[in-house]
Amino acid sequence: METMRALRIEKFGPVADLQLRDVEKPHASEGQVLVQVWSAGLNPSDVKNATGAMKQTTLPRTAGRDAAGIVVEGPASLKGAEVWATGGGLGFTMDGCHAEYVLLPEAAVRRKPDSLTLEQAGSIGVPFVTAWLALVRAAAIRAGETILIVGASGSVGSAATQIAKWKGARVIGADRSKPAKPLADESIDTLAEDLVQSVLRLTGGDGADLVFDTVGGPLFEPCLKSLRRGGRQLEISSSGERRVSFDLIDFYHQELTLHGVDSLKWDLASAGDILDQLKPGFDSGALAPPVTQSYPLAQAREAYETLAAGKAVTKLIIAPQAR
Repeated sequence: METMRALRIEKFGPVADLQLRDVEKPHASEGQVLVQVWSAGLNPSDVKNATGAMKQTTLPRTAGRDAAGIVVEGPASLKGAEVWATGGGLGFTMDGCHAEYVLLPEAAVRRKPDSLTLEQAGSIGVPFVTAWLALVRAAAIRAGETILIVGASGSVGSAATQIAKWKGARVIGADRSKPAKPLADESIDTLAEDLVQSVLRLTGGDGADLVFDTVGGPLFEPCLKSLRRGGRQLEISSSGERRVSFDLIDFYHQELTLHGVDSLKWDLASAGDILDQLKPGFDSGALAPPVTQSYPLAQAREAYETLAAGKAVTKLIIAPQAR
């Protein structure tokens, strides 16, 4: 039996319980490809998955939602191709990408942009697909609009900032501190400044056309109050208390729209279609990959612990072929 190394969730609990195991190496059959994984992004949802927060996950399971690598088994048209993939049940109901190889449906993989290295390509999936689903699919962002992105320095917020600017929007970024080199056109420090008043000041008293709230919780209602009449708000998460309250009368008088976005609902082929739509942005330079810190597979659990402890300062990558 051929084996490979994989990071396994054998029981839910602290990320220290993750195990690096020798497991049977899969092989591609009709309609499938086997990808040698060179880069696999580590996302907050991967940490949540290991702790048991993702109720759809079945065990034992190889972790990891994003991958970039080389097709080693599959149709002749793809063998040797450098590809990327994300989404669907990867890491939840099917074995994921924090392993030396991952078995995928042929429809899931797409050729990565030539402008990205394999390491960079593995960092894109979840953050950029989530941002695309929110801004482009749900909110239909338009050139000339002003968007407030709360949590703009996070992985999804940074991706959303770039996509919004690529689409011709003006971006106001809000974070718990002002970044030294903000991607946004304007920045708000939510610890030192009132979010609503700052947005009104930056929009001439009108409010933002669109708010992308990646934080939720106590910032939910201030985000709503930052919108102009007829504005739209996007939600993807909620920190702390999952329940929020707001003034319903103000909500309907302002004719606001609220969108919920869940990237987990999109299958591998649909997520691959979004990667194809992102590709021109990377090839043109309008979009840029995050700065990454790479961990070999032997140190994957250490990477999980770093992210779980809130100590990651760049995008973390698992590099299964590194030694």
